[in-house]
Amino acid sequence: MLPTPEYARNLRLVGFSDQGGRPDGVQLMVVDGFAYVAHMFSQGFSVIDVRDPANPKPGAYIPCPANTWSLHLQAAEDLLLVVNAKDLYRDELTMDEKSYYVGSMADKLAGSERDYAAGVRVYDISDRPNPREIGFLALEGVGAHRLWWTGGRWAYVSAMLDGFSDYIFLTLDMADPTTPTVAGRWWIPGMNTAAGETPSWDDQAFRYSCHHGIVSGDTAYVTWRDGGVTLLDVTDRGKPELIAHCNWSPPFGGGTHNALPLPGRELMVVVDEAVMERQADGVKPIWIFDIREPSNPVSIATMPIPDEADYLAKGSRFGPHNVHENRPGTWVSETEIFATYNNAGVRVYDISDPFRPVETAAFVPAAPARLMDDRPGVPQISAAGDVFVDAQGLLYTTDQNGGLSILERT
Repeated sequence: MLPTPEYARNLRLVGFSDQGGRPDGVQLMVVDGFAYVAHMFSQGFSVIDVRDPANPKPGAYIPCPANTWSLHLQAAEDLLLVVNAKDLYRDELTMDEKSYYVGSMADKLAGSERDYAAGVRVYDISDRPNPREIGFLALEGVGAHRLWWTGGRWAYVSAMLDGFSDYIFLTLDMADPTTPTVAGRWWIPGMNTAAGETPSWDDQAFRYSCHHGIVSGDTAYVTWRDGGVTLLDVTDRGKPELIAHCNWSPPFGGGTHNALPLPGRELMVVVDEAVMERQADGVKPIWIFDIREPSNPVSIATMPIPDEADYLAKGSRFGPHNVHENRPGTWVSETEIFATYNNAGVRVYDISDPFRPVETAAFVPAAPARLMDDRPGVPQISAAGDVFVDAQGLLYTTDQNGGLSILERT
């Protein structure tokens, strides 16, 4: 029997999986009826057969090395790229999100033990249910956080390397997927502490850290948590160059997570991630920017905030997390935006008029049956993680504790 959602409008639950007893999920990719789900707490990733969306079947589970997490992954051309980094939610100094999301990560981790794997693993998924590791890019430092790769020679990853205050933006050369190499690097000036740079921001109060970049053509749209967003010219993949940098934190609360370009409309959707309980970090918008002049992005609207229930009183985090990123081969739209909203589930927006976005559908899953997150004080409340929309329009959404939900529009 399917779980009963807390709320649904114009979306219907058609399938559900606890992912083989590992219901914690972050980023997912669906390829030819197989979902590859990265775990938040189970330290690895799982494969779910979703060829029959009403009857998803858990398959392989691929663990990562001890003390390592693999939150994010990307699939294209029969390959799967999976990040490896220190499991920061198992570190006493960073497991509390009030510490994790504030200030320099390098300061917190100074002198910590190197008992984890750091880098990017490459898997052959030509046999869809059975990933086979074929390559590994080892990185010094804390490791990699999130990737962008849609096939071809170039991949892009955020990574925290020795000598930097936090995660920076890297380009990777995937010409030989068994031996990827780092081709280029870019960071906000002030982050290269090994070179004597000093931050122009308060590095005890704000966290300038690359979340990831989405690349369209020769432009990378890169987010930096409390550092806003940069547009980078990556015509020369070995030497990214700045086009524009804009930041709205303060007065807004930072946490910038995605910058999704809509190149046909010269727009950009930018998500500020809610990271504290009950909006302790302020209201986090999903912004729409006009980027007709790439050197001067201008915010023109924000998405409506869910209001059919008192989500602030519900507890846990209320605000955006992620968006479907219009990957090639998936549902690609420049007028329809799919977002996850933590305790308010999944939201769908129509931005045909970019100045007046409208919510058209929503789905809030049932509370998780149990918590995989064993950190102190975590409430047993849904926390929508990622949403992936396939070419047929089915939505796949993960929860940090509550499993995989498959949705169709009604």
